[in-house]
Amino acid sequence: MWRALLELLFPGACARCRGAAGRDALCPGCRRALLRLTPGFETAAPAPLESWVAAVAFEGEAAAWLRRFKYPEPGLFGLDPAAEAVAEALIREAGDRVPGPAPDLVVPVPLHPIRLRERGFNPAALLASALGRERGLPVDPGALARIRNTPSQTQLPRFERARNVSGAFCARSRALPGRVWLVDDVVTTGSTLREAARALRRAGVRRIVAVCAARTLETR
Repeated sequence: MWRALLELLFPGACARCRGAAGRDALCPGCRRALLRLTPGFETAAPAPLESWVAAVAFEGEAAAWLRRFKYPEPGLFGLDPAAEAVAEALIREAGDRVPGPAPDLVVPVPLHPIRLRERGFNPAALLASALGRERGLPVDPGALARIRNTPSQTQLPRFERARNVSGAFCARSRALPGRVWLVDDVVTTGSTLREAARALRRAGVRRIVAVCAARTLETR
């Protein structure tokens, strides 16, 4: 409700410079500036992912926007439509870079129910919904479940991340469609995405592309 009110008060304004932005969250100049400052990547990925795509590197201004989006202040102080708008613009940019046909389904990386209650929202689910609205694609935030409440990957060294998320996901259906975009906010080592993709594979998905707003330097 509060987000809708803020959109009424500031319609069509660029989230970065408050100038006219039209249908997008960023005006053309700010969009070019953000993408030019922190280029993303599109590349083959370790199995079972087919590829992964990110709009920007997780550094500088882009990282600051995404931190604001992922870690808002509690209550009304946490309402930050500009940060959410920038994050959604980045995930749409990443979607535009995915080669090949459109997916049959868009699936966000889920949070464990305990973590979801603590945070109040799932950033990956919001980004997946924005991507689905933009492209007219079906989105299923419940296609995957996180069945282990694993510690945050953020503070773990690279070699421990794969073990931390091993067996953490399962598909809620045994018959998912063949092509899926797996959405997350930031990809670091890719351990979480690969483990989620394994659960999708077991449910019959043949082609899985990870679509992320940003990537860290570790994924180069």
